[in-house]
Amino acid sequence: MNSHDDYLFKFRENLKVLNRSVATMKAYDMHVRHFLDAAKIKDVKSVTRHIIEDYIANLFESGRYTTATISIKIRAIKRFFEFLEFANVVFINPAEFIKEPKKEKRLPKEILTAKEARTILDKPNLGTLMGIRDRAVLEVFYSTGLRLGELTKLSIFDADLQGGFLRINKGKGSKDRVVPLGKHAIRFLKEYISKVRPRFTKKARTLRTLFVNRYGRPLDKQVVTIMIRTYAREAGFKKQVTAHTFRHTFACQLIRNGADIRAVQKMMGHASLRTTQEYLRRAGIELKKAHAKSHPRERDKPGEEVIKPSLKRIKGNYGRSDKITD
Repeated sequence: MNSHDDYLFKFRENLKVLNRSVATMKAYDMHVRHFLDAAKIKDVKSVTRHIIEDYIANLFESGRYTTATISIKIRAIKRFFEFLEFANVVFINPAEFIKEPKKEKRLPKEILTAKEARTILDKPNLGTLMGIRDRAVLEVFYSTGLRLGELTKLSIFDADLQGGFLRINKGKGSKDRVVPLGKHAIRFLKEYISKVRPRFTKKARTLRTLFVNRYGRPLDKQVVTIMIRTYAREAGFKKQVTAHTFRHTFACQLIRNGADIRAVQKMMGHASLRTTQEYLRRAGIELKKAHAKSHPRERDKPGEEVIKPSLKRIKGNYGRSDKITD
């Protein structure tokens, strides 16, 4: 063990007590190690605010990291020194007044239309076992807006096909939630679970992971990413399509079709409503069109009698003290 390993081990144990996800623990450990190595820290007690600020400045100057990644690195350092202060390893927290950079408000770049999504969904060959599985995966993404990591961690007990719900255990932030399953997702999941999964798991009957590969092992995130990219390319799309594209499409289409934003927030698993509101901005490109199509005054037919303002008609009343209230 080097001089930092003991502190990092105890830090990870503390994160477990706080019920942080495995992904969060791994990320924090990696980012803290990067800081300690890059800043050439030999003793955590010698770290000052100036050292941390220099490290952050170097991250920006390198041009290798996005603002979001730098924010995560800073957050990891802050949590690490909060733990050290709590454990009385350091008496003054050097990261206490370090702030994360203001996040860039970026809207999702690629959003599929309903027709484009359907084109990709229709690509898997339903005459094959792999095709049925892939179609079930795509339908679940499009129907629920799941994150890639959430889908690969699903178990067979998380799918309530009779009730039409999918349970996500320990999603982002270690939070659980339940999302509705659409009828098409239910249909293809039933087909996959009854006809495909049993064949793939002949030698792994005790495996509980919902989506598996042909060898009966849990489906890997990278495999799913390649699968989606392949079907999108076969559909003739030049734009980059990922699992997150389906997630963004799910949210934007719900909002465009009048879904309550708080309901969308719950289905997406967003901790803050502000995150969900970004989809309102993305869907805003359709608001003018929706207004013109739906508002009764915009639907008046050309030629209908319209009363035009006339100064002569109101001249006699000009200057009256009649109050107009909202």
